[in-house]
This record gives sequence, structure tokens and C-alpha cells, in this order.
Amino acid sequence: MTKGYLILETGEEFVGDWIGNEQEVSGEVVFNTSMTGYQEMMTDPSYAGQLLTFCYPMIGNYGMNAYDDESQGLAISAVIVSDMCEEPSHYQAMTSFSERLKAASIPGLMNVDTRALVGVIRKNKTVNGKIISEKQKNAHEMNWEAPDWLAVIEQVSVKKPISYGSGQHHIVLVDYGYKKSILDQLLALGCKVTIVPFDTPFEKIKEFEPDGVLLSNGPGDPLALARYFPDIKRITKNFPTLGICLGHQLLALAYGGKTKKMQYGHRGGNHPVKDMQTGKVWMTSQNHGYVVEKDSLSKQNFDIWFQNVNDHSLEGIKHRQLPVQSVQFHPEAHPGPSDTAYIFLEFIQQAAANRQKGAIIYAEA
Repeated sequence: MTKGYLILETGEEFVGDWIGNEQEVSGEVVFNTSMTGYQEMMTDPSYAGQLLTFCYPMIGNYGMNAYDDESQGLAISAVIVSDMCEEPSHYQAMTSFSERLKAASIPGLMNVDTRALVGVIRKNKTVNGKIISEKQKNAHEMNWEAPDWLAVIEQVSVKKPISYGSGQHHIVLVDYGYKKSILDQLLALGCKVTIVPFDTPFEKIKEFEPDGVLLSNGPGDPLALARYFPDIKRITKNFPTLGICLGHQLLALAYGGKTKKMQYGHRGGNHPVKDMQTGKVWMTSQNHGYVVEKDSLSKQNFDIWFQNVNDHSLEGIKHRQLPVQSVQFHPEAHPGPSDTAYIFLEFIQQAAANRQKGAIIYAEA
């Protein structure tokens, strides 16, 4: 196998063997602690622009199937694994892990000391890195450019509206890089879903006459979408709204909140969150590198809905007057527990109530 090298902007170097497409690539190096679900992670648009490190020591043992993709292709920029299984054992497997990488022209490294790599990331906070074929120069001589997150979101978002289902509740899903599992949840609850590009203005969304609007997950820094905050606020003033992950951050920012970069993010399938209204703790699937600052939101507008049990970060908010709420975690899971799937049902109930009201008087932000 051809040797490849992961160079971090902090100066650390890791050696491994090339897998997939032997193409040099750069991006933010992140890690996920889940034991299963590598296919869902690799196809999750929230990982666009990132080099994804799998903490679980063996990847590929159940192969890649035709059912668990969260988008139409691999979204990650590269993968970094410890041990890779070339002979998967699962009745649904269609291809191996490495075959899927090659077909999608995605590079990666195997036989990397991922435990040591994760330790470096946790020590230095999330860092940028480059996978290269030859060690020609050290990290301090390399050009480390900040990603253009707006361009990344534009790349993963749909280009024109598309509708699915024919249910009695019409939901508009604003696509910042949505996961298919979110769509599946809405369809299973009897919804017609219209997916629209991330930059769709409020007036256009109004023309679809939705019963509710869902702001999806997606990659990168939410402040890259600052120009769209006024439209997001107008949406919440006029329709029941649910924000998930990036959508949660955008909703908070639209109301004057603040976000910040986390030390190394939450990425895994066993993050406990506490419902601050009931005291119940739920296990959740998470994938985010930014967080809403808890004290930045007006207490006149929002109540804290969920809080992370481990680090007490903000995990969910509810508007005090409007049928508007958002969560930092993924209630649709995939991969991970589906403990909080009830959030979709509550949102659909709000949408149904909105439909029964009849004519809508549109409010200004």
C-alpha cells in the first residue's frame, strides 16, 4: 500500500496507508465516537468539508448497503480509520468500505493511530489538516485557508424545490444539508414535504402555503448565513417552526443570540440531554462544532428546553409565545438512539393546529 500522511496545522504528523482515491485533500479534522453508523456519517451533508476520524477501531465490517445513505453521495472530504475490514459480513452489504470510497473518488487513510489523533484534537481543539502523499514541508510552511462555509452549504443544498409524499400536513424543509432520515420521519407522520434551497426567501416559502417549516441540519459556521437571518425570523413569526442542529443555531441567531466554536464538538450517538421542563434525560445523536451561547438569548422570548448533561451546553429552546422550537441534537438519529423522535410528532401537531386556523395573517419580523 502507498503511504500517506496527515499533517495538522498544529504541527503533528500521522502516517497511514492510502485508501479510496489517492488525492491530496485538506479540511477540518473531526472525530465521531459512535460504534456503528459509518455509512450514515459518511453520507451526512453536515460533514461536508471535513476529514472524519472514526474512533471505533474497526470500520467496514458490515459493508455498505443500499438503504442507509443520508444523501445521494458521500459528503465527507476524507476519512481516517484505524483498522479497515475488506471482507464485510452482512446480508445487505452491496460493496465494501474501500470500494465505496473509490467509486466516489474520496480519499482516506487507514492504519492510523486514531486514538493518538483524537487525543491531539482534544488537546488543541478542532484543527485543520491535510492528507498528502509526500512530506515535502512542515505544517508551519503550509497555507491554511479558512473554509468558505457558505459555498459548502450551497454545494450540499438542493438547487430547486422538490416535493415528496401526499400527506395532509404540508411541511417546507429549508435545506442547509438535510439528512434523508429527517424527510423519512416527516413522511412517516403523514406529511407532504417540499424541500427548498437554503436561500429561499420568505415570500417564496409563503407561496407554498405550508403548515409548518423545518430548518435543517448542515455544515459549518452558522454566521456564514447571516444575510438570511431576517427571512428566518419572518418564517418563525408566521409558521410553526422546528430547527435541527444548524437550524437550531440559525433560529437563535435570528433572534439576536450568539454562537461560538466548541473545543472539539459533539459527534457521537450517546450524548445525554436533560429536558429542563420535565427533568427527564434522553440519549441523543449529535454532530456539531458550534453551539448557541446559553445566556445570549432573551428570556422574554425563549425558555431553555434541553441542556447537555455532560458540559451543560444549550441543546434546545422553545419560544414562549409562538409555536417555535429547536434542538441541537438529531431527534431522527441514524446513527444513534431515537429516544427523542417524539419531537417530530409535537411539531406536526403544531402544524395541524396551524392548518385548522385557516387563513394566515402574515407578520413582519
